[in-house]
Amino acid sequence: MIAVSVRISMLISLALLLAAQALFLSPALTAVLGLIWLYLLYANLKPNRKIKKIWTMLLIGLALASIYFNHKTFIGVDAGVSVLMTFLFAKALETKNQRDAIILFNFALFVSASSFLFSQSFLMAVMILGCLISNFIGLYRIQTSAFATQQTAVWHSLKQDSADVAKCIVYALPFFVLLFLFFPRLPPLWHIPIPENKAVTGISDSMSPGEIAELSQSSELAFRVLGDMRYLPARTELYWRAMVLDDYDGQRWTSSPLNQQIISPDQLSAFAAESIWQYQYLPADPKVQWIMGLEQSLPQGSRYLLGFDGRITPRRMTLKTDPIALHWIQQQALPPLNPQQIKWMQLHNTAVQRGLDLKAQRLAQQLFAKSQNNTTIYIQNVLAWFKQQGFAYTLTPGVLGDNRIDVFLFGTRQGFCEHYASSFAMLMRYAGIPARVVVGYQGGQLAPDQQSWEIRQLDAHAWTEVWVEGKWVRYDPTAIIAPNRIDQGMQNYLENDQHAFGSSRSNFAYRQYAFMTKMRIWSDYASYQWQSKIVGYNAESQLNWFQKIGLNSVYSGVISLMVGIFSLVLLYFTYIFWNSRQRRSVLDHAIVQFNAKLKIELQQKKGETFSAWMERLADHVPADEKQYFLQLKTKYEHYRYMPNGSESIDIQEITGLLKTCSSVIKKVMKNLV
Repeated sequence: MIAVSVRISMLISLALLLAAQALFLSPALTAVLGLIWLYLLYANLKPNRKIKKIWTMLLIGLALASIYFNHKTFIGVDAGVSVLMTFLFAKALETKNQRDAIILFNFALFVSASSFLFSQSFLMAVMILGCLISNFIGLYRIQTSAFATQQTAVWHSLKQDSADVAKCIVYALPFFVLLFLFFPRLPPLWHIPIPENKAVTGISDSMSPGEIAELSQSSELAFRVLGDMRYLPARTELYWRAMVLDDYDGQRWTSSPLNQQIISPDQLSAFAAESIWQYQYLPADPKVQWIMGLEQSLPQGSRYLLGFDGRITPRRMTLKTDPIALHWIQQQALPPLNPQQIKWMQLHNTAVQRGLDLKAQRLAQQLFAKSQNNTTIYIQNVLAWFKQQGFAYTLTPGVLGDNRIDVFLFGTRQGFCEHYASSFAMLMRYAGIPARVVVGYQGGQLAPDQQSWEIRQLDAHAWTEVWVEGKWVRYDPTAIIAPNRIDQGMQNYLENDQHAFGSSRSNFAYRQYAFMTKMRIWSDYASYQWQSKIVGYNAESQLNWFQKIGLNSVYSGVISLMVGIFSLVLLYFTYIFWNSRQRRSVLDHAIVQFNAKLKIELQQKKGETFSAWMERLADHVPADEKQYFLQLKTKYEHYRYMPNGSESIDIQEITGLLKTCSSVIKKVMKNLV
């Protein structure tokens, strides 16, 4: 039979592991595993109740079926970890004896480590640490229960075991720190590939009016920029580019194949010398499909590619949390398009749906004629028209009909950045001027340490590029409608203008949103420190740290590691010796001193009890002196072995008898001499 405390540790371990992976497993599998856990809980509340095999087979079958229907395979990172979780819960259902429990806990340790394939965040580390401690407590309880002489309360035993395991972890912690800091760091032998269609980012490869508004209501961190913040451009120039969308079907913007073509790395090498600022991009989610960089940014190295529309993409998506190095160069310094590409681009970016948005088409023709067919004047007239018509900037623009541009421009006149970028681009196209929409992020905020720049999902943005005098020029109609959005940033804009949320949100909901945003900022900052200082501690950062403390090579680090381990071992043995001396009672100390004063033949022998020792000493003294040794024997036995003996016997009385016996032995030895 398995002890109840061991079963409790097993349930806690499974619950923590399921909670850690719940966001990454499929909802169906999470529900099935939750049912298995509840079934285990019900069965463990009644130890004599056997788990029926039919229920075990049914639940495990459902779990495996949910994995296959979700992933279409049992191989791969996501499917593989899901299968491991299923097998772990299956093992829990058939666990009947201590051998099964030992296998279960060791298996749970392996599955816990596999959770880091999903995420290496601080929260995941905390939950996995809790799972590991629960596993250690279960393994420890299995060993201690074999030597238990009496039944103890379950919670008392769990409390005691937790304290013992925590003590062992504290003792081992300095060794972990030494190994982490000084053990040579090797480059990764492999990267974990991301399955197709599993990239996660706030910006998608298409846009329909209203989608970015929904995204901008989230304060979740999108990415972080690292570098010398003194070279960070002005806030009005902080346009973090994802991609260009230039195909519009009346409902949705998508990207044409030309944008996805790759610029040859040989063409980019000449522009690296024109770098104004070198910075690093660190995504909040490593499964990124696009690297958001300042406009006209170049990737360093060959792992990332630059597209014709300025998009930066990885050659192969991997679960990699290291910063990505980028160059910010001068505007329009990228290789120019050839005449054929320019011609195709001009035709493609003036394409319109002639049967849609007739009012907008007539407005464009009127304003273009008023501008004397001059592109620059026409652009300024369109921006002025937006400013004069009483448009409102809001996160709740409402639902638009089939003629979305007409409904927005002449009906609701309430929208978010994608509404203004989309309508502005189409007003350009209706006048025969090439225009396209760019999606990405705008603005951001300094991190709490003032050393990095944080861009959140609420900074998601869309703007327009217009072909003027042979080059693409950025125009942001949002800056006309809501200039504070660009000048102050979205976060400050929302804090200062509650009306952007719409009239349906109450003051309490707004205050709750502001509070949660501040909490998330500090939470993301803590996660960044964890990622950069712990998860991101690689060979380069280790060598930099060695140089700060005066170590010039990895070999000196290895020597420091060996010296540190030796010092810790010596320190631990010293502490154990000192602690044993401190714990030794006054009586034990007095007995040790008494024994040390005796001749070797009279000292206590190895394995000799105190009572037998006193009887042997009594044989070496006169008959009238034997009473002291016999009294000492009786008092000692009463003190050590009788119930409440230590309370009824005065310790000073025993130490006094020891002094008397020492005097008797000394006198006898003196007479013999």
